[in-house]
Amino acid sequence: MVIDLKTVSFQPEFAGKMNFYLSAVNNLLRHPDDQPSIGLILCKTKNQVIAEYALEDYSKPIGIAEYRLAEGLPEKLQGSLPTVEELESELGSATEAQS
Repeated sequence: MVIDLKTVSFQPEFAGKMNFYLSAVNNLLRHPDDQPSIGLILCKTKNQVIAEYALEDYSKPIGIAEYRLAEGLPEKLQGSLPTVEELESELGSATEAQS
């Protein structure tokens, strides 16, 4: 699967880029026993009509979806992920060790 995260609304040229990415991944990285890769374009917003026209003649599986930013982590994930402070500390330790 190839995922392209965009910080703007969907634009038709994103489909062309995804088609290129999928061709490259299928040609260079996919094992002969694997199914063709699937492309997912995640955008801030999308217009359904524009998305349908942009994908109309593509033969590769490409999907377009909107995303929403959350104010915080869902409760079930809050205890299982490191805090910002823990990440900063770990990254600082790794950087010091490389110096």
